[in-house]
Amino acid sequence: MLSPSFHLHMDATLEDVGDTIEKIRVGHRGGGLNSGWHLDRVEIRRLLPNGKGSETITFPCQRWLAKSEDDGEIVRELVPSDIFTEKLLKDGTLKQIEQEVEEPLEIHTYKITVFTGDIYGAGTDANVFLTIYGDLGDTGERKLSKSEINSNKFERAQEDKFTIQAVDLGIIYKIKIRHDNTMLNADWYLEKVEILDETTEELYLFLCERWLSTKKEDKRIERTLYEQSYEGEWNRLGGSSLCLKSQDSNANVKNKKKLSLNGSAQEGSLIPYHLIITTGTEYDSSTESRVYIIIMGPQKVQTGRLWLDLPKKKKEFADGSMEKFSVMGLDVGEIKKLELGHDGATPESSWLVEELTLIVPTKGVMYTFVCKCWLARDRGDGLTSRVFNILDADCVNIGHKILYEVTVVTGDIQNAGTDTNVYMTLFGSSGNTEEMRLEKNGERFERGQEDTFIMEIADIAPLRKMRIQTDGKGTRPDWFLEKIIMKNLSNQEVTTFAYSEWLSKLRNAKGALVCEMPAVINQEQMMENTTYTVQVKTSDIGGAGTDANVSLIMFGENGDSGTLALKESNKSNKFERNQMDVFNFPDTLSLGDLCKVRVWHDNKGVAPGWHLEFIEVKDATLDKTFRFQCDRWLAKGEDDGQLIRELACANNDILELKEHTSYEIVTVTSDTEDAETKENIWIILEGKKGRSKEFLLENASKKRKFTRGAIDKFLFSSKNVGDIAAICVGHCPKDGRKSTTKADVYWYVREIIITEMELCNKYFFKCNAKIPLRNKRSDYKVFECAKVIESFASKARSLVPVKYEVIVVTGSEKGAGTDANVFITVFGINGDSGKRALKQKFRNLFERGKTNRFCLETLELGELKKVWIEHDNSGIATGWLVERVEITNSATGVTTIFPCGKWLDRNRGDGLTWRELFPRY
Repeated sequence: MLSPSFHLHMDATLEDVGDTIEKIRVGHRGGGLNSGWHLDRVEIRRLLPNGKGSETITFPCQRWLAKSEDDGEIVRELVPSDIFTEKLLKDGTLKQIEQEVEEPLEIHTYKITVFTGDIYGAGTDANVFLTIYGDLGDTGERKLSKSEINSNKFERAQEDKFTIQAVDLGIIYKIKIRHDNTMLNADWYLEKVEILDETTEELYLFLCERWLSTKKEDKRIERTLYEQSYEGEWNRLGGSSLCLKSQDSNANVKNKKKLSLNGSAQEGSLIPYHLIITTGTEYDSSTESRVYIIIMGPQKVQTGRLWLDLPKKKKEFADGSMEKFSVMGLDVGEIKKLELGHDGATPESSWLVEELTLIVPTKGVMYTFVCKCWLARDRGDGLTSRVFNILDADCVNIGHKILYEVTVVTGDIQNAGTDTNVYMTLFGSSGNTEEMRLEKNGERFERGQEDTFIMEIADIAPLRKMRIQTDGKGTRPDWFLEKIIMKNLSNQEVTTFAYSEWLSKLRNAKGALVCEMPAVINQEQMMENTTYTVQVKTSDIGGAGTDANVSLIMFGENGDSGTLALKESNKSNKFERNQMDVFNFPDTLSLGDLCKVRVWHDNKGVAPGWHLEFIEVKDATLDKTFRFQCDRWLAKGEDDGQLIRELACANNDILELKEHTSYEIVTVTSDTEDAETKENIWIILEGKKGRSKEFLLENASKKRKFTRGAIDKFLFSSKNVGDIAAICVGHCPKDGRKSTTKADVYWYVREIIITEMELCNKYFFKCNAKIPLRNKRSDYKVFECAKVIESFASKARSLVPVKYEVIVVTGSEKGAGTDANVFITVFGINGDSGKRALKQKFRNLFERGKTNRFCLETLELGELKKVWIEHDNSGIATGWLVERVEITNSATGVTTIFPCGKWLDRNRGDGLTWRELFPRY
């Protein structure tokens, strides 16, 4: 132990903390035989610049730092009391100045109350540590040693109080609490922590309601908790949400006119880029170098270096690995080239790049480059970077995505937080999204929290409803969802989905793990509630009844109903021969007019085969009944062996399209200066059935059109050109006279919307272009269709049964075949097929180098957009190399090819057992 008169002098070079040192923190570890220490003061002497003297700051303490003395603390925070300055004057004399520190920071006393939960095994014997954060600083980590109430700390349903002294933290907003996982009973269920600032009498509440354990929940023994009323930033961007880093030096906010996330080509706007990089398998293909990419557009517009940093657990781009990255970068407009490189200059940094994929969701495109090139000083051409021309890439249209800011609000009631898996599906006026997982990311979906992150959503706005589903797994499967708020970052439209109820088998009155919430936009609810009455008629033929469990999905104008289990019938024994079973689904969102149903059973029970005659659905709000005729088997041993049927609505008469129709053309002139024109505009439609005549959009002297910011409508009759793929737009003088102006005259058009009036399909063309005034009709601009909103009538007329031949080609590499069960979902513009098993009796399927054929019957899917293929990882040989999938529509004879060339294997590549495949035309 140090003697009372002992002085310790130390010299150290420290980082400059500014002109004034406001506080210091001093402590010891408490080790050794005589660890107790009574500290009188600390003096810090700082040399003035250029050797002109020194400044000594005194921090008085006069207290024990000892576990057995005073308050038992071994850490103290000290503030300065006086400053002694010695200055060397020009005449060589030394001037001494002693002054008191004016208004030093206050030392506050904080009373901490720790509440251990009242559940089995909640208490801990481990050592607990706490760090408190305020807007003026933090306490540093403090051990919660002596409870002021209990000799045995942190026991079940117990409150423990502690006192900490620290320099004023200001407004406290978060804490970090952990234990060291020592002793036999280390697991700890922490309910909450309360902190009282005795000086200001402010009380701060930090809810936890989670385990700190290496065996339970997420196996973490440290939690960061935010004060209950805190409204600052909880999370960074994340999710399938995106985990995006804005690192583009060319998109510096100070130097740009506008920073946005809307995917437009405005100067300075940032958009997400996703990259997949496959490293080669040759010897020494890997690299530990730091990799970057630069994306280049027209006229030398390009991003800065976007660094592709690996996760902390990975040290290198390993041989044969597939790494995925998401970054934010400058929107360069139409992509022309990209540069891939790394910062390594030594021979050890050589890298063989097998393949590079760039995905731009806001533009709906995916580029794949087959590279097979070295980036190395001592290999190939000696370059560590390479520029790829976009024309050399394989380009696939993956569907345009919109960026949304999603805020998930968890209720502020006991045990509202969850660690279960959460899934979201959105429905809009022009379709629905797939089921998307909302990533937990450690601290999301906790009691009273608002978690905000960015998600890429298909362009289906305006939104109609949202479906949220949990899987009921995890140590805390229950979740009290308050609401979800979605902000469209393109047009700033805010949509709210309110629930205020449990998703729980135990706490929800219906035991529901799924909920549907109507969209509320500008205080208007987009969908009405209704009661559906479903009548199911089993046929009057031998063996028609079934013992299997039957499920149903209804499809309509406003999306689908989700899976409805047909359990509670008006009959005790359901689905018997020549029987009508009635099921009621109250308090359900109305889907509007129905167009089809999907019905299936699980093939369980003694007699699972079923012959279904028809299904009738009554919507109480619409007061309409929809009939779906079947008259077919759902049985493995009958008909075509399928257990699932899609039935079109018999109410929807199939419209025979006439040769002639009418088109409404809406033009939106830009709101920029000099956007308008006094002249005429002409448009020609390019459709799948042919080309229209020229439509002349005439201007008028008295009632002018095409003025700045104007929306003008025109109506024309024409032959029906089918689905419109593109339009030709020209700008010509009025009255057929020739233009004599020397300066160029333009019409700046922002958007053109064309509606086919018979079926009311809308076609959107995002122009944002200047159309020059020209005398000749050969001078025009072409715009491709950016978005189509298909009317319900158009969708309904397409729904006829179609057989699709599905061909799956397995790769020829060693071990390419699989024994697992394989499933496929086919997506088209009219919807999807549902998940279908690819099976054949007495056949060994999906063997190396083999081609397997299957037949699926479903309602017409229209133009195929993608397929989702997966396996269940069962069997001895589970890995599978899929070469490609081919699907042929038997009605039209059109074959769509979906290349793959990737493994579905947990032990290879990216470890996925599923693939999302897009067509190559």
